[in-house]
Amino acid sequence: MSDPGSDSADSGADLADSPADTAGDGGPAVRRVCDWDGEGLRSIAAVHDTPLYVQDLDRVRENCARLRDAFPDADVRYAVKAHTGRAVLETVRDAGLAAECASAGELDRALAAGFGGDRLHYTAVNPPARDLDYVTGVAEAEPDLTVTVGALDTLDRLAERGYDGRICLRVNPGVGAGHHEKVTTGGAAKFGIPYDRAATAAREAAARFDVVGIHAHAGSGIDSDQLDSHRELVARMGELARTLAEPAAEADPIDIEYVDIGGGFGVPYEEDAAPLDLPAVADATREAVAPLPEGVDLAIEPGRYVVADAGVLLTRVNTVKPTPDERVVGVDAGMTDLLRPAMYDAYHPICNLGGADGEPAPDERPTTPVTVAGPICETGDAFATDRPLADPARGDVLAVGIAGAYGYEMANQYNSRPRPAEVALVGGTARLVRRRETLVDLTAVEREQPRATDRDASEADR
Repeated sequence: MSDPGSDSADSGADLADSPADTAGDGGPAVRRVCDWDGEGLRSIAAVHDTPLYVQDLDRVRENCARLRDAFPDADVRYAVKAHTGRAVLETVRDAGLAAECASAGELDRALAAGFGGDRLHYTAVNPPARDLDYVTGVAEAEPDLTVTVGALDTLDRLAERGYDGRICLRVNPGVGAGHHEKVTTGGAAKFGIPYDRAATAAREAAARFDVVGIHAHAGSGIDSDQLDSHRELVARMGELARTLAEPAAEADPIDIEYVDIGGGFGVPYEEDAAPLDLPAVADATREAVAPLPEGVDLAIEPGRYVVADAGVLLTRVNTVKPTPDERVVGVDAGMTDLLRPAMYDAYHPICNLGGADGEPAPDERPTTPVTVAGPICETGDAFATDRPLADPARGDVLAVGIAGAYGYEMANQYNSRPRPAEVALVGGTARLVRRRETLVDLTAVEREQPRATDRDASEADR
Protein backbone atom coordinates (compact mmCIF):
# COMPACT_ATOMS: atom_id res chain seq x y z
CA MET A 1 0.00 0.00 0.00
CA SER A 2 1.19 3.50 -0.72
CA ASP A 3 2.11 5.44 2.40
CA PRO A 4 -1.16 7.18 3.33
CA GLY A 5 0.79 9.84 5.18
CA SER A 6 3.46 10.49 2.56
CA ASP A 7 2.70 14.22 2.44
CA SER A 8 2.35 14.73 6.17
CA ALA A 9 4.21 14.51 9.44
CA ASP A 10 4.14 11.71 11.96
CA SER A 11 2.19 12.75 15.03
CA GLY A 12 4.56 10.92 17.31
CA ALA A 13 1.72 8.97 18.94
CA ASP A 14 1.86 5.20 18.99
CA LEU A 15 -1.34 3.23 19.55
CA ALA A 16 -1.06 -0.45 20.30
CA ASP A 17 -3.71 -2.79 19.02
CA SER A 18 -6.83 -2.55 21.16
CA PRO A 19 -9.09 -5.44 22.14
CA ALA A 20 -12.54 -5.64 20.60
CA ASP A 21 -15.84 -7.07 21.77
CA THR A 22 -16.90 -10.36 20.34
CA ALA A 23 -20.56 -11.21 20.18
CA GLY A 24 -21.70 -14.66 21.17
CA ASP A 25 -22.80 -17.40 18.80
CA GLY A 26 -19.91 -16.87 16.45
CA GLY A 27 -20.72 -13.23 15.69
CA PRO A 28 -18.00 -10.97 14.31
CA ALA A 29 -15.96 -8.64 16.48
CA VAL A 30 -16.84 -4.98 16.77
CA ARG A 31 -14.63 -2.20 18.06
CA ARG A 32 -16.40 -0.17 20.74
CA VAL A 33 -15.39 3.39 21.48
CA CYS A 34 -14.12 2.32 24.91
CA ASP A 35 -11.72 -0.13 23.20
CA TRP A 36 -9.62 2.71 21.80
CA ASP A 37 -6.48 3.78 23.63
CA GLY A 38 -7.68 6.95 25.34
CA GLU A 39 -4.23 8.23 26.20
CA GLY A 40 -3.09 7.71 22.62
CA LEU A 41 -6.12 9.56 21.26
CA ARG A 42 -5.52 12.47 23.63
CA SER A 43 -1.92 12.60 22.41
CA ILE A 44 -3.10 12.76 18.80
CA ALA A 45 -5.58 15.52 19.67
CA ALA A 46 -2.79 17.47 21.36
CA VAL A 47 -0.70 17.34 18.18
CA HIS A 48 -3.42 17.89 15.57
CA ASP A 49 -6.04 19.82 17.55
CA THR A 50 -9.79 19.18 17.42
CA PRO A 51 -12.26 18.51 15.87
CA LEU A 52 -10.31 15.61 14.43
CA TYR A 53 -11.20 12.35 12.72
CA VAL A 54 -9.03 9.33 13.45
CA GLN A 55 -9.29 6.34 11.10
CA ASP A 56 -7.56 3.07 11.99
CA LEU A 57 -6.47 1.48 8.71
CA ASP A 58 -5.52 -1.76 10.41
CA ARG A 59 -9.12 -2.10 11.55
CA VAL A 60 -10.32 -1.34 8.00
CA ARG A 61 -8.11 -4.16 6.78
CA GLU A 62 -9.48 -6.52 9.43
CA ASN A 63 -13.06 -5.73 8.43
CA CYS A 64 -12.25 -6.39 4.77
CA ALA A 65 -10.78 -9.76 5.72
CA ARG A 66 -13.84 -10.60 7.82
CA LEU A 67 -16.12 -9.92 4.83
CA ARG A 68 -14.00 -12.00 2.49
CA ASP A 69 -13.95 -14.86 4.99
CA ALA A 70 -17.75 -14.77 5.37
CA PHE A 71 -18.32 -14.51 1.59
CA PRO A 72 -15.38 -16.46 0.14
CA ASP A 73 -17.11 -17.11 -3.20
CA ALA A 74 -18.50 -13.59 -3.67
CA ASP A 75 -17.05 -10.50 -5.30
CA VAL A 76 -16.80 -8.03 -2.41
CA ARG A 77 -17.08 -4.41 -3.54
CA TYR A 78 -16.53 -1.51 -1.16
CA ALA A 79 -19.26 1.15 -1.30
CA VAL A 80 -16.94 4.13 -1.64
CA LYS A 81 -19.49 6.67 -0.40
CA ALA A 82 -18.98 5.46 3.18
CA HIS A 83 -15.49 7.00 3.25
CA THR A 84 -13.61 8.24 0.20
CA GLY A 85 -10.31 9.17 1.84
CA ARG A 86 -7.27 8.19 -0.22
CA ALA A 87 -5.68 6.25 2.66
CA VAL A 88 -8.87 4.23 3.18
CA LEU A 89 -9.31 3.52 -0.53
CA GLU A 90 -5.73 2.29 -0.86
CA THR A 91 -6.19 0.04 2.16
CA VAL A 92 -9.39 -1.42 0.71
CA ARG A 93 -7.73 -1.87 -2.67
CA ASP A 94 -4.82 -3.76 -1.16
CA ALA A 95 -7.24 -5.91 0.84
CA GLY A 96 -8.61 -7.22 -2.47
CA LEU A 97 -11.97 -5.47 -2.60
CA ALA A 98 -13.38 -3.80 -5.70
CA ALA A 99 -14.91 -0.30 -5.61
CA GLU A 100 -18.56 0.69 -6.07
CA CYS A 101 -18.83 4.39 -6.90
CA ALA A 102 -21.99 6.50 -6.74
CA SER A 103 -20.67 9.56 -8.55
CA ALA A 104 -18.06 10.72 -11.02
CA GLY A 105 -16.12 12.18 -8.12
CA GLU A 106 -16.00 8.85 -6.32
CA LEU A 107 -14.94 7.13 -9.54
CA ASP A 108 -12.17 9.67 -9.98
CA ARG A 109 -10.99 9.09 -6.41
CA ALA A 110 -10.98 5.32 -6.91
CA LEU A 111 -8.93 5.63 -10.09
CA ALA A 112 -6.46 7.88 -8.29
CA ALA A 113 -6.20 5.26 -5.52
CA GLY A 114 -5.14 2.65 -8.07
CA PHE A 115 -8.30 0.69 -8.84
CA GLY A 116 -8.33 -0.68 -12.39
CA GLY A 117 -11.41 -0.69 -14.59
CA ASP A 118 -12.06 -4.37 -13.91
CA ARG A 119 -12.54 -3.48 -10.22
CA LEU A 120 -14.68 -0.40 -10.74
CA HIS A 121 -18.48 -0.23 -10.70
CA TYR A 122 -20.26 3.06 -11.32
CA THR A 123 -23.69 2.94 -9.65
CA ALA A 124 -25.31 6.34 -9.92
CA VAL A 125 -28.88 7.50 -9.33
CA ASN A 126 -30.20 10.02 -11.89
CA PRO A 127 -26.62 10.82 -12.97
CA PRO A 128 -26.01 14.42 -14.09
CA ALA A 129 -24.89 14.95 -17.67
CA ARG A 130 -21.36 15.97 -16.69
CA ASP A 131 -21.02 12.74 -14.70
CA LEU A 132 -22.04 10.62 -17.69
CA ASP A 133 -19.65 12.57 -19.90
CA TYR A 134 -16.82 11.81 -17.50
CA VAL A 135 -17.72 8.15 -16.98
CA THR A 136 -18.07 7.33 -20.66
CA GLY A 137 -14.72 9.00 -21.21
CA VAL A 138 -13.16 6.81 -18.52
CA ALA A 139 -14.72 3.74 -20.13
CA GLU A 140 -12.84 4.43 -23.35
CA ALA A 141 -9.57 3.96 -21.44
CA GLU A 142 -10.96 1.37 -19.00
CA PRO A 143 -13.35 -0.82 -21.05
CA ASP A 144 -13.78 -3.26 -18.14
CA LEU A 145 -15.58 -0.58 -16.14
CA THR A 146 -19.19 -1.54 -15.37
CA VAL A 147 -21.99 1.04 -15.36
CA THR A 148 -25.05 0.23 -13.27
CA VAL A 149 -28.27 1.76 -14.59
CA GLY A 150 -31.51 2.27 -12.67
CA ALA A 151 -33.67 3.87 -15.37
CA LEU A 152 -34.35 3.14 -19.04
CA ASP A 153 -33.79 6.81 -19.71
CA THR A 154 -30.19 6.45 -18.52
CA LEU A 155 -29.62 3.72 -21.09
CA ASP A 156 -30.68 6.15 -23.81
CA ARG A 157 -28.39 8.85 -22.42
CA LEU A 158 -25.45 6.43 -22.45
CA ALA A 159 -26.19 5.36 -26.02
CA GLU A 160 -26.32 9.02 -27.08
CA ARG A 161 -22.73 9.31 -25.82
CA GLY A 162 -21.63 6.32 -27.89
CA TYR A 163 -21.35 3.95 -24.94
CA ASP A 164 -22.11 0.30 -25.69
CA GLY A 165 -20.05 -1.41 -22.97
CA ARG A 166 -20.71 -3.27 -19.75
CA ILE A 167 -24.08 -2.62 -18.11
CA CYS A 168 -25.58 -3.82 -14.85
CA LEU A 169 -29.31 -3.29 -14.38
CA ARG A 170 -30.40 -1.91 -11.02
CA VAL A 171 -33.71 -3.42 -9.96
CA ASN A 172 -36.24 -2.13 -7.46
CA PRO A 173 -37.27 -5.33 -5.68
CA GLY A 174 -40.08 -3.69 -3.71
CA VAL A 175 -38.35 -4.69 -0.48
CA GLY A 176 -36.51 -2.19 1.69
CA ALA A 177 -34.71 -2.07 5.03
CA GLY A 178 -32.33 0.22 6.91
CA HIS A 179 -31.70 2.19 10.07
CA HIS A 180 -33.82 5.18 8.92
CA GLU A 181 -36.51 5.84 6.34
CA LYS A 182 -34.16 8.24 4.55
CA VAL A 183 -31.74 5.43 3.70
CA THR A 184 -34.26 2.66 2.96
CA THR A 185 -33.79 2.33 -0.79
CA GLY A 186 -35.19 -1.06 -1.78
CA GLY A 187 -38.81 0.04 -1.97
CA ALA A 188 -38.33 3.67 -3.03
CA ALA A 189 -39.31 4.55 -6.60
CA LYS A 190 -36.15 6.65 -6.98
CA PHE A 191 -34.00 3.53 -7.07
CA GLY A 192 -34.01 0.99 -9.86
CA ILE A 193 -36.33 -0.40 -12.48
CA PRO A 194 -39.49 -1.99 -11.01
CA TYR A 195 -39.04 -5.70 -10.47
CA ASP A 196 -41.93 -6.72 -12.72
CA ARG A 197 -40.37 -4.84 -15.65
CA ALA A 198 -36.76 -5.82 -15.00
CA ALA A 199 -36.55 -8.93 -17.19
CA THR A 200 -38.00 -7.13 -20.21
CA ALA A 201 -35.73 -4.14 -19.60
CA ALA A 202 -32.67 -6.38 -19.39
CA ARG A 203 -33.52 -8.13 -22.66
CA GLU A 204 -34.06 -4.80 -24.42
CA ALA A 205 -30.81 -3.44 -23.02
CA ALA A 206 -28.92 -6.51 -24.24
CA ALA A 207 -29.61 -5.44 -27.80
CA ARG A 208 -27.53 -2.30 -27.28
CA PHE A 209 -25.12 -3.09 -24.43
CA ASP A 210 -23.20 -5.90 -22.81
CA VAL A 211 -25.53 -6.72 -19.90
CA VAL A 212 -23.31 -8.39 -17.30
CA GLY A 213 -25.27 -8.21 -14.06
CA ILE A 214 -28.33 -7.31 -12.02
CA HIS A 215 -28.26 -5.27 -8.84
CA ALA A 216 -30.50 -4.39 -5.89
CA HIS A 217 -29.94 -2.78 -2.50
CA ALA A 218 -32.35 -2.87 0.44
CA GLY A 219 -30.90 0.06 2.38
CA SER A 220 -28.21 1.17 4.80
CA GLY A 221 -27.59 -0.04 8.32
CA ILE A 222 -29.60 -3.27 8.19
CA ASP A 223 -29.66 -4.98 11.57
CA SER A 224 -30.54 -8.51 12.71
CA ASP A 225 -34.23 -7.63 13.05
CA GLN A 226 -34.44 -6.79 9.34
CA LEU A 227 -32.81 -9.89 7.91
CA ASP A 228 -36.14 -11.26 6.67
CA SER A 229 -36.38 -8.29 4.29
CA HIS A 230 -32.78 -8.87 3.21
CA ARG A 231 -33.48 -12.54 2.49
CA GLU A 232 -36.60 -11.67 0.50
CA LEU A 233 -34.64 -9.23 -1.66
CA VAL A 234 -31.92 -11.81 -2.24
CA ALA A 235 -34.47 -14.49 -3.16
CA ARG A 236 -36.14 -12.21 -5.69
CA MET A 237 -32.80 -11.40 -7.31
CA GLY A 238 -31.96 -15.09 -7.55
CA GLU A 239 -35.29 -15.72 -9.24
CA LEU A 240 -34.66 -12.89 -11.70
CA ALA A 241 -31.25 -14.32 -12.56
CA ARG A 242 -32.83 -17.68 -13.32
CA THR A 243 -35.48 -15.99 -15.47
CA LEU A 244 -32.83 -14.20 -17.53
CA ALA A 245 -30.97 -17.47 -18.07
CA GLU A 246 -33.98 -18.90 -19.89
CA PRO A 247 -35.09 -17.92 -23.41
CA ALA A 248 -38.27 -15.85 -23.56
CA ALA A 249 -40.48 -15.44 -26.63
CA GLU A 250 -37.99 -14.66 -29.37
CA ALA A 251 -35.31 -13.38 -27.00
CA ASP A 252 -32.14 -15.30 -26.25
CA PRO A 253 -31.00 -16.01 -22.69
CA ILE A 254 -28.80 -13.36 -21.10
CA ASP A 255 -25.52 -14.70 -19.79
CA ILE A 256 -24.99 -12.37 -16.86
CA GLU A 257 -21.83 -12.64 -14.77
CA TYR A 258 -23.19 -11.77 -11.34
CA VAL A 259 -26.09 -10.96 -9.06
CA ASP A 260 -25.24 -7.99 -6.84
CA ILE A 261 -27.42 -7.90 -3.72
CA GLY A 262 -25.94 -4.64 -2.38
CA GLY A 263 -24.64 -4.10 1.11
CA GLY A 264 -26.13 -2.27 4.05
CA PHE A 265 -24.75 -4.65 6.67
CA GLY A 266 -25.27 -2.89 9.98
CA VAL A 267 -22.89 -2.25 12.82
CA PRO A 268 -23.91 -1.77 16.47
CA TYR A 269 -23.81 1.89 17.43
CA GLU A 270 -25.27 1.50 20.91
CA GLU A 271 -22.91 0.05 23.50
CA ASP A 272 -25.15 -2.87 24.45
CA ALA A 273 -26.18 -3.80 20.89
CA ALA A 274 -24.84 -7.10 19.61
CA PRO A 275 -22.78 -7.18 16.41
CA LEU A 276 -24.36 -8.48 13.24
CA ASP A 277 -23.71 -12.20 12.91
CA LEU A 278 -21.99 -11.89 9.55
CA PRO A 279 -21.35 -15.62 8.95
CA ALA A 280 -25.06 -16.30 9.58
CA VAL A 281 -26.01 -13.50 7.19
CA ALA A 282 -23.69 -14.96 4.57
CA ASP A 283 -25.19 -18.43 4.98
CA ALA A 284 -28.73 -17.06 4.73
CA THR A 285 -27.78 -15.04 1.65
CA ARG A 286 -26.34 -18.02 -0.19
CA GLU A 287 -29.36 -20.11 0.71
CA ALA A 288 -31.84 -17.45 -0.41
CA VAL A 289 -30.20 -16.69 -3.76
CA ALA A 290 -29.57 -20.31 -4.76
CA PRO A 291 -29.48 -21.90 -7.15
CA LEU A 292 -27.81 -19.37 -9.39
CA PRO A 293 -27.37 -20.28 -13.05
CA GLU A 294 -24.04 -21.79 -13.95
CA GLY A 295 -21.34 -19.17 -14.27
CA VAL A 296 -23.24 -16.52 -12.31
CA ASP A 297 -21.50 -15.26 -9.18
CA LEU A 298 -22.73 -13.43 -6.11
CA ALA A 299 -21.56 -9.87 -5.41
CA ILE A 300 -21.99 -7.70 -2.31
CA GLU A 301 -21.34 -3.99 -1.71
CA PRO A 302 -20.63 -3.26 1.96
CA GLY A 303 -19.56 0.25 2.95
CA ARG A 304 -20.46 1.02 6.55
CA TYR A 305 -19.29 -2.42 7.73
CA VAL A 306 -15.80 -1.77 6.37
CA VAL A 307 -15.10 1.59 8.00
CA ALA A 308 -17.64 2.50 10.71
CA ASP A 309 -15.94 1.08 13.78
CA ALA A 310 -12.52 2.01 12.41
CA GLY A 311 -13.14 5.70 13.02
CA VAL A 312 -13.69 8.13 15.89
CA LEU A 313 -14.28 11.87 16.01
CA LEU A 314 -12.32 13.71 18.69
CA THR A 315 -13.77 16.93 20.06
CA ARG A 316 -12.79 19.15 22.98
CA VAL A 317 -15.08 20.54 25.67
CA ASN A 318 -15.10 24.33 25.62
CA THR A 319 -18.17 25.16 27.73
CA VAL A 320 -19.95 23.55 30.67
CA LYS A 321 -23.29 25.20 31.40
CA PRO A 322 -25.55 23.98 34.21
CA THR A 323 -29.22 24.90 33.66
CA PRO A 324 -32.35 24.10 35.69
CA ASP A 325 -33.30 21.37 33.21
CA GLU A 326 -30.03 19.90 32.00
CA ARG A 327 -26.25 20.18 32.06
CA VAL A 328 -25.09 21.38 28.64
CA VAL A 329 -21.56 20.45 27.57
CA GLY A 330 -20.41 22.55 24.64
CA VAL A 331 -17.80 21.07 22.30
CA ASP A 332 -15.89 22.34 19.28
CA ALA A 333 -17.35 19.75 16.87
CA GLY A 334 -20.86 20.06 15.56
CA MET A 335 -23.30 18.90 12.94
CA THR A 336 -20.93 20.30 10.32
CA ASP A 337 -18.39 17.69 11.38
CA LEU A 338 -20.75 14.78 12.09
CA LEU A 339 -24.20 15.23 10.57
CA ARG A 340 -25.77 11.85 11.32
CA PRO A 341 -27.25 12.70 14.76
CA ALA A 342 -28.96 15.83 13.40
CA MET A 343 -30.05 14.29 10.10
CA TYR A 344 -31.09 10.79 11.18
CA ASP A 345 -31.44 11.20 14.95
CA ALA A 346 -28.59 8.67 14.96
CA TYR A 347 -26.99 7.41 18.15
CA HIS A 348 -23.21 7.57 18.47
CA PRO A 349 -21.43 6.35 21.60
CA ILE A 350 -19.37 8.97 23.42
CA CYS A 351 -16.47 8.45 25.82
CA ASN A 352 -14.84 11.12 27.96
CA LEU A 353 -11.08 10.70 27.53
CA GLY A 354 -10.29 13.43 30.06
CA GLY A 355 -7.29 15.69 29.74
CA ALA A 356 -8.57 18.83 31.43
CA ASP A 357 -5.87 20.51 33.52
CA GLY A 358 -6.10 19.71 37.20
CA GLU A 359 -9.04 17.32 36.79
CA PRO A 360 -9.01 13.67 37.93
CA ALA A 361 -9.05 10.86 35.38
CA PRO A 362 -12.51 10.19 33.95
CA ASP A 363 -12.84 6.86 35.81
CA GLU A 364 -12.42 8.79 39.06
CA ARG A 365 -15.26 11.22 38.36
CA PRO A 366 -18.99 10.84 39.00
CA THR A 367 -21.19 9.93 36.05
CA THR A 368 -23.48 12.78 35.07
CA PRO A 369 -26.29 12.95 32.46
CA VAL A 370 -25.40 15.71 30.00
CA THR A 371 -26.37 17.18 26.66
CA VAL A 372 -23.38 17.30 24.31
CA ALA A 373 -23.95 20.24 21.96
CA GLY A 374 -21.90 21.78 19.17
CA PRO A 375 -21.24 25.38 18.09
CA ILE A 376 -23.74 25.53 15.21
CA CYS A 377 -26.66 27.94 15.48
CA GLU A 378 -29.27 25.15 15.35
CA THR A 379 -31.19 23.44 18.15
CA GLY A 380 -30.57 20.14 16.40
CA ASP A 381 -26.81 20.57 16.72
CA ALA A 382 -26.36 18.05 19.52
CA PHE A 383 -24.59 14.70 19.63
CA ALA A 384 -26.44 13.42 22.68
CA THR A 385 -29.14 14.37 25.18
CA ASP A 386 -29.32 13.15 28.76
CA ARG A 387 -26.26 10.96 28.08
CA PRO A 388 -24.42 9.62 31.15
CA LEU A 389 -20.74 10.60 30.94
CA ALA A 390 -17.85 10.92 33.32
CA ASP A 391 -18.52 14.49 34.45
CA PRO A 392 -17.00 16.62 31.66
CA ALA A 393 -14.79 19.62 32.37
CA ARG A 394 -13.56 22.35 30.07
CA GLY A 395 -10.51 21.02 28.23
CA ASP A 396 -11.56 17.36 28.22
CA VAL A 397 -11.37 15.43 24.97
CA LEU A 398 -14.48 13.43 24.03
CA ALA A 399 -14.35 10.54 21.56
CA VAL A 400 -17.47 10.08 19.44
CA GLY A 401 -17.40 6.44 18.36
CA ILE A 402 -18.41 4.43 15.29
CA ALA A 403 -17.78 7.56 13.23
CA GLY A 404 -15.75 6.12 10.36
CA ALA A 405 -18.69 5.74 7.97
CA TYR A 406 -20.54 8.79 6.63
CA GLY A 407 -18.71 10.98 9.13
CA TYR A 408 -16.16 12.98 7.19
CA GLU A 409 -18.10 12.22 3.99
CA MET A 410 -21.06 14.30 5.17
CA ALA A 411 -18.96 17.07 6.75
CA ASN A 412 -19.86 20.50 5.44
CA GLN A 413 -19.15 24.22 5.77
CA TYR A 414 -22.48 25.42 7.16
CA ASN A 415 -22.06 28.51 9.37
CA SER A 416 -18.81 28.99 7.39
CA ARG A 417 -17.00 26.45 9.53
CA PRO A 418 -13.88 24.82 8.04
CA ARG A 419 -13.97 21.04 7.83
CA PRO A 420 -11.83 19.05 10.30
CA ALA A 421 -8.50 17.35 9.84
CA GLU A 422 -8.11 13.57 9.60
CA VAL A 423 -5.43 11.27 10.93
CA ALA A 424 -4.88 7.66 9.87
CA LEU A 425 -3.40 4.96 12.09
CA VAL A 426 -1.08 2.53 10.34
CA GLY A 427 0.63 -0.08 12.45
CA GLY A 428 -0.18 1.99 15.51
CA THR A 429 1.46 5.15 14.15
CA ALA A 430 -0.67 8.23 13.51
CA ARG A 431 -0.18 10.27 10.34
CA LEU A 432 -2.04 13.31 9.10
CA VAL A 433 -3.77 12.37 5.85
CA ARG A 434 -6.11 15.34 5.46
CA ARG A 435 -5.26 18.80 6.70
CA ARG A 436 -7.70 21.01 8.52
CA GLU A 437 -9.44 23.56 6.33
CA THR A 438 -8.79 27.22 7.09
CA LEU A 439 -10.90 30.35 6.80
CA VAL A 440 -9.06 31.07 3.55
CA ASP A 441 -10.26 27.74 2.16
CA LEU A 442 -13.87 28.79 2.71
CA THR A 443 -13.66 31.51 0.08
CA ALA A 444 -10.97 30.02 -2.17
CA VAL A 445 -13.48 28.91 -4.81
CA GLU A 446 -15.36 32.20 -4.95
CA ARG A 447 -14.73 34.68 -7.75
CA GLU A 448 -13.20 37.86 -6.48
CA GLN A 449 -15.65 40.74 -6.64
CA PRO A 450 -14.65 44.40 -6.91
CA ARG A 451 -14.87 46.33 -3.67
CA ALA A 452 -17.52 49.01 -3.32
CA THR A 453 -14.91 51.79 -3.57
CA ASP A 454 -13.57 50.25 -6.79
CA ARG A 455 -17.07 50.10 -8.27
CA ASP A 456 -17.73 53.72 -7.35
CA ALA A 457 -14.48 54.80 -9.02
CA SER A 458 -15.28 52.77 -12.12
CA GLU A 459 -18.74 54.30 -12.43
CA ALA A 460 -17.29 57.80 -11.97
CA ASP A 461 -14.93 57.21 -14.90
CA ARG A 462 -17.78 56.39 -17.28
